[in-house]
Amino acid sequence: MGILFKWNIEKVILLPFGALTIFNGDLNRSIFEEFLIVIMGPIFQIIFTLFVYYFWNLDEVFYYSLSILCFNLLPIYPLDGSKLLNLFLNKLISFKRSHMIIIMISVLTIFVLILGSDFNLIFLLILMFLFMRVIKEIKTHESMFNRFLLERYLKKYRFKKIKKIKSLNLNKMRRDYRHLFYDGFKYVSEGEILKKRFDFKGKV
Repeated sequence: MGILFKWNIEKVILLPFGALTIFNGDLNRSIFEEFLIVIMGPIFQIIFTLFVYYFWNLDEVFYYSLSILCFNLLPIYPLDGSKLLNLFLNKLISFKRSHMIIIMISVLTIFVLILGSDFNLIFLLILMFLFMRVIKEIKTHESMFNRFLLERYLKKYRFKKIKKIKSLNLNKMRRDYRHLFYDGFKYVSEGEILKKRFDFKGKV
């Protein structure tokens, strides 16, 4: 699906709970397009699980495949469950707030799983790996948001929906929208506001 939409695949990492595909693309890409790419992982896993159950009758492979599917749908970054939840939040709230909520949910879910586990070594190592990925995501939170804004400044996206923001707060910008900001007297385009941020002549 990523190849179909011409996304740049940076690398594929093989992990105990499946493969992690790293894409190098715009943060402002279509939510629906990204949803189709993310959902194909669980869909393929479901098809494979059912195939094993009905044609091979291999109980161990079936339960292992089912376990991977369920684990992958947990709301922990960078699992597909967190990506699907993030896309849902992107439809409701700003890009920046959605990203921070996903980080907090990821940390909370990891701690709940650790406390509820029987301290299986492999399971704990997997959780520690995921926790390190979440920590990395926390460190890049602001730089990711700046990249989100810079893409809007440098590229001409054709979003049909318009959102009015009754302030000059860029933190309220959302995906799949173009924005109008109220400066106290009139509404101005996001292009004008972003120009002030990135031309270094003024700050917002």
